[in-house]
Amino acid sequence: MNDSREFRQAVLERLMGERAGPCWEGRLSSSAVAAAVAVFALSVADRSGHRERIRRGLDWIVLARNPDGGWGDSPESPSNLTATVLVWSALSLSRNDFPAHVSAAESARRWLIGHCGGDDAQAVRRAVLRRYGDDRTFAAPILTMCALSGRLGRESEAWDAVPQLPFELAVLPNWLFKAVRLTVVSYALPALIAIGLARHRRAPSANPALRALRNALARRVVRIAGRMQPSNGGYEEATPLTAFVVMSLASAGLNENEVVRRGVRFLCQSQRDDGGWPIDTNLATWLTSLSLCAIGKEGVETLLTPFDRRAILQWLLGQQYTLQHPLTFGAAGGWSWTDLPGGMPDADDTSGALLAIHALAPDEPAVLDAAHRGVRWLLDLQNSDGGMPTFSRGWGKLPFDRSCPDITAHAMQAFVAWEPLLAGPVAAEVRAAFGRMTAYLARSQDAAGAWKPLWFGNQHVAGEGNRTYGTARVLLAIETLGGEAEPRIAAMLERGRRWLTESQNADGGWSGDRACSASVEETALAVSALARYPGAADAVARGIRWLDERTRGGTEFHAAPIGLYFASLWYSERLYPVIFTAWALSRAGGRGGC
Repeated sequence: MNDSREFRQAVLERLMGERAGPCWEGRLSSSAVAAAVAVFALSVADRSGHRERIRRGLDWIVLARNPDGGWGDSPESPSNLTATVLVWSALSLSRNDFPAHVSAAESARRWLIGHCGGDDAQAVRRAVLRRYGDDRTFAAPILTMCALSGRLGRESEAWDAVPQLPFELAVLPNWLFKAVRLTVVSYALPALIAIGLARHRRAPSANPALRALRNALARRVVRIAGRMQPSNGGYEEATPLTAFVVMSLASAGLNENEVVRRGVRFLCQSQRDDGGWPIDTNLATWLTSLSLCAIGKEGVETLLTPFDRRAILQWLLGQQYTLQHPLTFGAAGGWSWTDLPGGMPDADDTSGALLAIHALAPDEPAVLDAAHRGVRWLLDLQNSDGGMPTFSRGWGKLPFDRSCPDITAHAMQAFVAWEPLLAGPVAAEVRAAFGRMTAYLARSQDAAGAWKPLWFGNQHVAGEGNRTYGTARVLLAIETLGGEAEPRIAAMLERGRRWLTESQNADGGWSGDRACSASVEETALAVSALARYPGAADAVARGIRWLDERTRGGTEFHAAPIGLYFASLWYSERLYPVIFTAWALSRAGGRGGC
């Protein structure tokens, strides 16, 4: 084991070396799901014009096959239904043009037979609908691609397996969505329009009135999808969503429509040199906020020059939304996960950005103005249960609008940082919201003392949850809230710390839950959360030894797929283990780390 100072120095040098200009951009893992839908969309839109891209994408897919014959979301992921059925559909392209890939298609088919009970339309449909339950926003696109690829049999039968999405709802004004608490629908509108229209063109309703209505509204809804499309063509910077829109509209005879053209350009620009695609372009805003948090105020002052601090601050301020978002209809004031035009404002990134600009220059008028708008945006987002959702207020039934403990605690941390500098009325609202958020966190802590996050998980844990991530993030946030003065917070801290300490593996690492294989990300977060808790000194020391050994003294970092993207798609991020290890060592050394 290295001297702890040498270990910390090596990790900090690695983290600072990863900065690209004013931000940390990182690199998301390539994705079998993204590659499969991208090559298929390019084929439907213009197969002859993208033959080489399609071939390289299929080559990448074949190389990403797991030993059991199936595919996972990321190269590190175990095989699952979603990735394998989409790959199986994409490999239908190999039947004529790419015969070398036929064996991989047969491998996918055998995997599906073993896990779905068959490869016929009904078996695949049952398995997909069972996987996604009442949420059709991803089940319908998967089945649409299966139908377009011919994997569901003859067209007359295939489209019966695809749910008809009510794309006519897209013409409703966004204020009506808000009035009936359906803001979450806006996020799915591009897919709702494209997939619903594709299904309507292939298998129109038997109801003549509904059929006529949909025919009459077709051009109008496509124009709506165009208004929602960002300038670079990538909806939400997401390869799968953009590809589903492209393939569906193209299959409905709209190959030359500008929505399809822009989407195709995005897909072409997003393909990597090795032929693969990431699930999303980048997490630059999120990674930059996390990195500043990891090095703490001391690191901001000692590791960054005044010029660097100014550049990062201006970059972060420039990422705040100043206009209503065209896809979400959300008000101005929030931050997204990325600096690219396809991002959407969300609570976790807004909280992270608020903490980052506070660490950089809290007293500057422009920064204070941005903070007021960011805090106001978060206040307006709070759900009636007191918790903080990710993207929109709502019923709490879907990931978009469901309250989440770690996101709620993160927002509380941002409120505490800025509350002394806020104007009277806003400060009063923050204090009122704070009480409701505290009550929500108390209710959402489970009987064992842990919290479960929404957008992070562990594929090797029963139920795929990640209570280590959720508990560590909540503890890191509420530790700053004055637990000694607030009995409820003190009680939550004690129970959460106990659970986290008792969840450590015998080798010193942590996993997403007890007794599973540890990762750098989960171990580092656990160490960060326990670093200033005297009762966990031994656990922290063993965790740091584990990190030192696993990363070879801070010189080798292997990312684990703990991230969950939309529709529960797994990803790893190259910088997560570096950032979280720096955070752990900063806090353990008493030298910073928020």
